[in-house]
Amino acid sequence: MSARARLGFIGAGWWATSNHMPILAARSDVEFVGVSRLGADELRQVKDRFGFQIATEDVDELLRADLDGVVVTSPHTLHYAHARAALERGLHVMVEKPMTTNADQARELARLAAERGRHLVVPYGWNYRQYVTRARRWLDEGAIGRVEHVSLQMASALRGLLSGTNAAMGGTMFDPDPATWADPAVAGGGYGYAQLSHATGLLFYLFPDLRAESVFAMMSAPGARVDMYDAISARFVGGAIGTVSGAGTVPRNLKFHLDLRVFGTEGMLVLDIERERLEIRRNDGVDRAWPIDPGDGNYTCDGPPNRFVDLILGRDVENASSGDVGARSVELLDAAYRSAQSGASEFV
Repeated sequence: MSARARLGFIGAGWWATSNHMPILAARSDVEFVGVSRLGADELRQVKDRFGFQIATEDVDELLRADLDGVVVTSPHTLHYAHARAALERGLHVMVEKPMTTNADQARELARLAAERGRHLVVPYGWNYRQYVTRARRWLDEGAIGRVEHVSLQMASALRGLLSGTNAAMGGTMFDPDPATWADPAVAGGGYGYAQLSHATGLLFYLFPDLRAESVFAMMSAPGARVDMYDAISARFVGGAIGTVSGAGTVPRNLKFHLDLRVFGTEGMLVLDIERERLEIRRNDGVDRAWPIDPGDGNYTCDGPPNRFVDLILGRDVENASSGDVGARSVELLDAAYRSAQSGASEFV
């Protein structure tokens, strides 16, 4: 293995150029080999800004380059094709969430990565925070026993983005393309895939044995063509039940809301990222709490790209947002979208 991870990017829009590329460009053990996106002028800007050797609108041309790994940040409905092409060439892949918009495709990517011995990372930023790592450790020790009920709620300020009326971010190289988020043919869905996938990715990392079995969902889209609100009821394999709720209309001056409460045979987990609280409350009174510094609940996504490089270079670190975590997240959300359309409970 080279001392530097040779990376390519498929997709180079708002998020890739404002988050992943600056973070990875700051590392001395990363080499930017190639980038692929549509738009000759935008492609030239990205090449010049970040020093890519190859810049092409042809994904196949990029994948023929000498690469170790690929970062996929194309629109949601293209994630599967692009990630699969990279894995089939034997490359490690970090693919933006949602990993795919189809459960069968998500499971296929996870299987293909395992068969090829490649790392597959989905950038769920919260999964790499110290307090989440601590929660996972407690849960692995059996702190709440067998899961019986899940209550998961997330809300954020996405009304303008999901309605296609205001995608301006300010201070970034590119603004988000409204179609990527607000056109159902491109986005595959709205708040569920765009944001609630963060919360489900956190849930399924913390509980590696948890898997949705059947889902009933209602969604609404006031002023938009994609869902702005999601109300999901789920039954999990093994009998646990739960609710997953999402809202895209928090006022823009407020931070993310994310509240997870999981009830088990021995006690309960409370993880409130907005109010920055992590607690285990047990039936026997042997409770635990972990201090979270003020501001540490704010969303950042430096952990996943940095961890992706460490994994490529063979360092002994955990993949806290693996293809398996991503696939279980997609399973729940895919069934939720099908249920919202059918008006009936849908099996995973």
